[in-house]
Amino acid sequence: MAKRKGGKGKGKGFSFGGGGGGGGGLPGGMKGGLAGQLQAMQQQMMETQETLGDETVEVTAGGGVIKIVMTGHQKLESITIDPEVVDPEDVEMLQDLIMAAVNEAVEKSQGLASEKMEGITGDLNIPGLSGLL
Repeated sequence: MAKRKGGKGKGKGFSFGGGGGGGGGLPGGMKGGLAGQLQAMQQQMMETQETLGDETVEVTAGGGVIKIVMTGHQKLESITIDPEVVDPEDVEMLQDLIMAAVNEAVEKSQGLASEKMEGITGDLNIPGLSGLL
């Protein structure tokens, strides 16, 4: 049995890189094909994830008296409250309106992220992929 010398990247599990010989470390000797597609998909997902920070969703509550703007990374950008809805005698209503608007904005932002990622992955069902969103 021949002994392998510890060269860089050899014998260290699977690699999706463009390594030579055995098809980038994938079983069956697949060169480029699947590995290349996975790399391209991974790159697209990273770029999409970055651009989500530049996109925003806007939600209103209470007939437009509360407005929430949130990024695709679920970062709250702004809250606008119509002064007419501020009633010192009914602070709970204002709190409820804000909470409802923020929750809806989070859901809408997550929906935006899912929609963008589905455009890349299509109908693929890859375990652990949804955790990247």
